[in-house]
Amino acid sequence: MSANTWRQPTGDGDIPSGTGQATSARTPTGGATVAVHESRRSPRRFWSARRIPAAIVALLSVAGMGLLLYDVVSVWADRPGMSWRRRLAEELATRPLHDIWMIVGAAVAMALGLWFFLLAVTPGLRRVLPMRQPTGVARTVEVHAGLDRHAAALNLRDRAVRVSGVQSARVDVGRRKVRARAQAHFRDLNEVHADLDAVLSEAVSNLGLARKPTLHVHVRRPKKG
Repeated sequence: MSANTWRQPTGDGDIPSGTGQATSARTPTGGATVAVHESRRSPRRFWSARRIPAAIVALLSVAGMGLLLYDVVSVWADRPGMSWRRRLAEELATRPLHDIWMIVGAAVAMALGLWFFLLAVTPGLRRVLPMRQPTGVARTVEVHAGLDRHAAALNLRDRAVRVSGVQSARVDVGRRKVRARAQAHFRDLNEVHADLDAVLSEAVSNLGLARKPTLHVHVRRPKKG
């Protein structure tokens, strides 16, 4: 797997779990097994390319600089500047600071600046959860694996519906929490809840996430009618 990639679970296979634990991995040539230890380094989140915001900013910047350059060339050519620029300069010079349009314009500019700042300092790619990095294996230092939240939810839902008594289940996977809601059409609700909690706890551990989310399980009877 190349650097800065992410993977999804295929089939029902489990990903080795247990932070700080050692698992066995056979070499491609069929030789002896080697110990794989989980890295204790803090996980790195995946950064979004943010192509759409970048394209919007680039287009607006090019348009603004083009208009400004055209106006400067017109003034240097002894031609009158654009009327909108003269009007804008006059309005900015004569309107008081407490004018409603000045306040609205400042609020919009501040909101846009805050939005751009947040886009610059936050990863943004929230649908990919970082996975644990193994150590002690050759060529794994540059591996940055991630798991899609939707794929993780499908994996956990498949595990949930196999629990005896569960008629249907819905699983939502977040960065810090996993919420499972199931409907049980037979068996005692407490028994179903206990079995479902045990199965999903093991499944969450087997996902191999760098930060294990908290599991919340809710079981109820299906609605009649």
